Amino acid sequence: MSDDSALFDKGLPIRRAVLGAEYVDGSMAKADDFMMSFQRATTAIAWGWAWGDPTLDRKTRSLLNLAMLTALGKTPEIKLHVKGALNNGVSVEEIKATLLHATAYCGIPAGLDAFKAAHEVLVAEGALPAKKA
Repeated sequence: MSDDSALFDKGLPIRRAVLGAEYVDGSMAKADDFMMSFQRATTAIAWGWAWGDPTLDRKTRSLLNLAMLTALGKTPEIKLHVKGALNNGVSVEEIKATLLHATAYCGIPAGLDAFKAAHEVLVAEGALPAKKA
């Protein structure tokens, strides 16, 4: 994108609200000139253009992301977006149902990876109790 300023400015507060300002600001602070081009692109395209479209609410977008990331097998992004889903008001039961649905269409190995990633985050965030040894 040659001039992504408007979409970047629109996307940055959305990205911070969903993923957490600490994570987003940390990613931006660590970016050198090379990586900043990616930070600008993802903020403008994913967050300004896609997430900034008012047609779908943030909760719905979080559920879609979890299903798509399961299909793609992107475990680190699943972890990030489980936390974002919680920030967007998605319940543990809705996360579970989404991952089960994705498992049916994407296969058991993809579903297992997604469940493990989600479980780790849900326990860390206090949304699920830690299993006692």
